Amino acid sequence: MTTTLSKPRSALLITAAILALIGAAGWAIVHKAGAVAAPAVAANPISVNTTAVQQQDVPMYLTGVGTVTSNASVTVKARIDGQLDKVGFVEGQDVKAGQLLAQIDPRTLQAQLDQALAQKAKDQAQLANSRLDLQRYTTLVQQDAATQQTLDATRAQVNQLQAAVQADEAQISYAKVQLSFTKILAPISGRVGARLVDPGNIVHAADANGLVVINQIDPIAVVFTLPEESFQSINTALHGSQKPLSVQTYARNSPTMLAQGNLALLNNQIDTSTGTVQLKGIFQNPSHVLWPGQYVNVRLILGDRKQALTLPAAAVQRSQDGTYVYIVNADSTVKIQPVQVANIQEGLAVIDKGLTPGQRVVVDGQYKLKPGVRIMEAGAAAGSTPAQAAKDASSGAGKGITKGASN
Repeated sequence: MTTTLSKPRSALLITAAILALIGAAGWAIVHKAGAVAAPAVAANPISVNTTAVQQQDVPMYLTGVGTVTSNASVTVKARIDGQLDKVGFVEGQDVKAGQLLAQIDPRTLQAQLDQALAQKAKDQAQLANSRLDLQRYTTLVQQDAATQQTLDATRAQVNQLQAAVQADEAQISYAKVQLSFTKILAPISGRVGARLVDPGNIVHAADANGLVVINQIDPIAVVFTLPEESFQSINTALHGSQKPLSVQTYARNSPTMLAQGNLALLNNQIDTSTGTVQLKGIFQNPSHVLWPGQYVNVRLILGDRKQALTLPAAAVQRSQDGTYVYIVNADSTVKIQPVQVANIQEGLAVIDKGLTPGQRVVVDGQYKLKPGVRIMEAGAAAGSTPAQAAKDASSGAGKGITKGASN
């Protein structure tokens, strides 16, 4: 009887011991994993690049693409018909207003002027004689020695000859003007192009091509367009400035500024077909860095934004809720901070709301972050404390923003 009862009791004890061992082993495994995982989170901050929010004056501008055009362009044509005797310019030469460009054979028109002068001399002689006759007949009529009819006829003849002399003077003036057209002078200062007619050819006032084209390239103009959405900003800047808005031109493939001038024209209507407004800037161009037909990048400076909060544009992130940045807390953890961006230009973001000067923000490595994660500055020593990492990051931030602003 005793033997029969002892067997079930032994089996139960063995089973209980096995279950206890399994539970202890499981608890040990879980405890060990937790003990390992917890230090790992604390001991491995995420490496990122940070910078500090700065406060500085930032120029606000609009950018567009423009075409350099002559400030004035004249096709020089003959105003009379005749043979071209000589040309007084060299192709590609800079000329001054009033400089002789070409000479047309003047002999025919000189003869017409001489003829008009001779006719005037003839009429003046007849007028002088008629005036003497008028004096004689006036005296004779008073003495009753001549009729009133003779006196009236003489007076009419004097008036007729006076009118003839006036007509002669008009004819002389006309002949002089025609003769002056044989000397073709530069109407503006500028640079001449290719010679279109060679000496010896017969030129006509009706010729379409003319003799040469003069383009004024100093000063020179740049015509450019901006989206119609920019009109209100431009209009506000124009009314708020005591002097013309500044316009800068840059080469298409280079950040080097070519010239700086002033806005001369905001067109009086918006092009409905393209949704753009046309503008024109005038530039002094003594070195001829701008050339007609050249394409350039244009900046229209609207003014300076005083003491604006700035940071590299790479720090600004976007989500369905708007723009935000990761800011770094004092304990080197990060949090999301919504911001309002006023403008982004040349890799620099201007912030309206959401930040204060000196705050550290993450500019690289945001894809690895989430709120509450601890970070360290990229390149910092592995054993650095959070305070030391923050100090190093702040030092690097100041350098980073200076570089970004200069660019």
